[in-house]
Amino acid sequence: MIKGASMFASAGIAETYFKEAGVNIVVANELIEKRAELYQYMYPESKMIVGDITNNKIKQKFLEEIKKDVKFLIATPPCQGISNLGKNRNLDDKLKDPRNYLIFDVLDVIDQKDFDYILIENVPGFLTIKLPYKDKLCTVEEILKDKYSNKYKIESNILNAKEYGVPQSRPRAIIKLYKKNLEWKWPKKQREITLREAIGDLPSIESGEKSDIKYHYARKHSKNQVIWMKHTPTGKTAFDNEEFYPVKKDGTKIKGYKATYKRMNWDAPASAVTMRNDAISSQDNVHPGRLLPDGTYSDARVLSLLELFRVSSLPDDWKIPEWTTDTFIRRVIGEGVPPRLTYNIVKGIKMKND
Repeated sequence: MIKGASMFASAGIAETYFKEAGVNIVVANELIEKRAELYQYMYPESKMIVGDITNNKIKQKFLEEIKKDVKFLIATPPCQGISNLGKNRNLDDKLKDPRNYLIFDVLDVIDQKDFDYILIENVPGFLTIKLPYKDKLCTVEEILKDKYSNKYKIESNILNAKEYGVPQSRPRAIIKLYKKNLEWKWPKKQREITLREAIGDLPSIESGEKSDIKYHYARKHSKNQVIWMKHTPTGKTAFDNEEFYPVKKDGTKIKGYKATYKRMNWDAPASAVTMRNDAISSQDNVHPGRLLPDGTYSDARVLSLLELFRVSSLPDDWKIPEWTTDTFIRRVIGEGVPPRLTYNIVKGIKMKND
């Protein structure tokens, strides 16, 4: 078992199966106290350092807990400053976003400790964004190679979670650094898991309804939203409905993207789960539904928590504390890395006793 450290840990979703892969995270850092509290609940044996890693006192506390036998580091800096789904769409905006410079805090930790293996994860744009370094603009990989190519093998790739045991399409940028005398293989692609295979056995439930199955209950949506989605077929958007399409209070048609008010497809993995997976109007969030005798479709709702667990590759019996709320759990799932993806990446490390 390799001891590890985690930066930008959030609730630790990415680490769910790490022990199965031979990595034990013993120290972690998270900025937001409530997420850190959930992390500590999930991993009571890990030391959680709560606070801003850019603050020198917090960073020193974190570094002090990284003992000599901690040989693995995972760093997943926030992606909102890079993602094109946010407000920061052009290079100038991205260069102004302080979140995009958190990678330099990762480098600071790497400089001060002797890790054998380092995993850096982010959105695909992380591999192309250019940041100021030595009086010029460089990609993250160029910076890493300039600083560490003498010590580490440095490899990068974009992996889609749907090809590695996760029933969800979610491309992620992966950078691996590992010492030249060690081995860390990329995972082999797996067969895609469809939404039908992942959640098709669960009973239909409508807006506001509860089932007898733990975590399988439906959020309540507005009457109009339910009507629009009941008349929307599997894989389609309500904006294409001839009659029951999204309208404003005055009856005029809402202008929206075709990826919104949209049902997912049974015969494909789920769409990427976002932090707004609670909103029926958000991107590709609506249950695929089943055709009913009256010509409408069932399940006019977003996915239940249990369905979110499954499409995110979390276990059905994922143990979350009673103090958490539905919205909070949805947010941390939306911002977390699907754990079967990170498990398959970390499993590629060749342990010394293998």
